[in-house]
Amino acid sequence: MQFRRRLPSLTALVTLEAVLRRKSFTRAASELGVTQAAVSRQIALLEEEFGQALFVRKHRAIEPTAACISLGATLAKSLADIAESVEAMQSRSQDVVTIGATVAFSSFWLLPRLAEFRRANPGILVRVISQDSPIALDGGEVDVAIRYGLPPFSDGTVIASRGDVISPVCSPDYLRRRGDGRLGSADEFIETDVVDRSWYNWSQWVSLIGANIDVKPSLRFNHYTETIAAARAGQGVALGWRMLVGTFLEDGTLVQADSSELAAEGRYNVIVPVKAKRTNARDLAAAWLTASLHG
Repeated sequence: MQFRRRLPSLTALVTLEAVLRRKSFTRAASELGVTQAAVSRQIALLEEEFGQALFVRKHRAIEPTAACISLGATLAKSLADIAESVEAMQSRSQDVVTIGATVAFSSFWLLPRLAEFRRANPGILVRVISQDSPIALDGGEVDVAIRYGLPPFSDGTVIASRGDVISPVCSPDYLRRRGDGRLGSADEFIETDVVDRSWYNWSQWVSLIGANIDVKPSLRFNHYTETIAAARAGQGVALGWRMLVGTFLEDGTLVQADSSELAAEGRYNVIVPVKAKRTNARDLAAAWLTASLHG
């Protein structure tokens, strides 16, 4: 089909869409970076080609005709589809993926494993967003995230999930100093003070396992990464989320202080935004995160 013979100027059509959306020649001109006279000229060319008026000019206002509104709806959808296709092509050519997670999950779980993904996918640029406040998935900034909690989530689709176990951990040196046996009032407890109570505190943990321990933390931090750093440095006992501190248990810088364990209520979820645009990089990252989470 020979579209060029059937279609008016694309510049004029883009101008018309902007005028309809902004409801003003002046605001459309500002958006397009041209003068108001240029916008008026493009609309006049369309009206001449169509043989009919597109707007009713009123005092300090314009009112689109019914035919203009119908054409505008088609233009808006078509231009949006074109923009989405262009964006998808650009993302494929750039191969960029943005992964979101909490600071602790990024530091303790994601970063030690990320080299494996990058070696397998050398052409993909990885961007990591780490924050403890909830990551909004509907803003388009994150392609795939790891979110702790209980699905379903209104802004994302869960493609994989895994639970965790929480147990008291400390350094080997601290364990030698305290000796074997159950935790007690003589132990030095390290607490993580955070607003998000999906992180268990010591009082919750003790209550849920049914222990009779008088816990009075002598050291407190507002980030879990600092809590674990203090525990590895021999400054006391911390609550160890197995998924997060697993590498430290493996390398021996942390050990389990006693045999007490608690299955966490929530789960770590690999989640993609509901309105996500699928890209090769995102699909590869999501598949890798899924395999790694269950590995």
